[in-house]
Amino acid sequence: MSKALTRTDFNFPGQKSVYHGKVRDVYNIDDEYLVMVVSDRISAFDVVLPKGIPYKGQVLNQIAAKFLDATSDIVPNWKVETPDPNVTVGIHCEPFKVEMVIRGYLTGHAWREYRSGKRMLCGVPMPDGMVESQKFPEPIITPTTKASEGHDEDITREEIIDQGIVSKEDYEMLEKYTREVYRRGTVIAAEKGLILVDTKYEFGKNDDRIFLIDEIHTPDSSRYFYAEGYEERLARGENQRQLSKEFVRQWLIENGFQGHEGQVVPEMDDAFVQSISERYIELYEKITGDQFVKSDLSNIQERIEKNVQNFLNDL
Repeated sequence: MSKALTRTDFNFPGQKSVYHGKVRDVYNIDDEYLVMVVSDRISAFDVVLPKGIPYKGQVLNQIAAKFLDATSDIVPNWKVETPDPNVTVGIHCEPFKVEMVIRGYLTGHAWREYRSGKRMLCGVPMPDGMVESQKFPEPIITPTTKASEGHDEDITREEIIDQGIVSKEDYEMLEKYTREVYRRGTVIAAEKGLILVDTKYEFGKNDDRIFLIDEIHTPDSSRYFYAEGYEERLARGENQRQLSKEFVRQWLIENGFQGHEGQVVPEMDDAFVQSISERYIELYEKITGDQFVKSDLSNIQERIEKNVQNFLNDL
């Protein structure tokens, strides 16, 4: 099996701190820039799985960079440069402690809630009589808290504002940007024969300006359906063909794991890891329309360190 980047421990010039997230390692450079290294770790149900997926980090980083560039006329974003296939360097922002989830279709977490009888998600009503994968009359925004550890939790717009997590003025802007970036994403997806089903965005502030941060429209943060055959599958009550990491979640569910206490992550053999890697590359090519060029994995750590240091030295 090829090498995968599962851990980093760099010491870049001007580095003040480092944050190791579930998938990304973020290095603070003089409170001015952030170096975000997108690892090959993979998480599901808020649990990091025991094996990394070769090229996954490159896939996520390069998709996000492409979509940040494609939406920069809508909202300022944090990206400055991508000096390495696995790295984005961006403006240091103070993140809002919410994730803006927007759903155009009833699936995933929303469907699981709906199927259990609930008709309200994050304070937003869902119409009666819907079926799995059906399009909502209008996309709904269902925010979650941004947990530093453990599970993100559903929260309502009113709770966010009342608890002072985000001011009313800022939250209204987050909603506006969320809808506009999602609308742009759906247009780009449609050009590739895809439906952008749902996705999440994160925002931060720098110098009192709101910036779109982190990754956008990747298979880790978004769900895509193939447009071809969508209506037919919906009419027959069949599962949609989709591009997302939902297939990993489904594999875990089928093997008795949903992140609950006492459950054990099933064994990931090399063939399964390879299949996930191939699936991510397929996702990249379908979502971007570009051919994926595999980066050199012979010494990923050394490659990243050299590329980032060269970039920082030129700033």
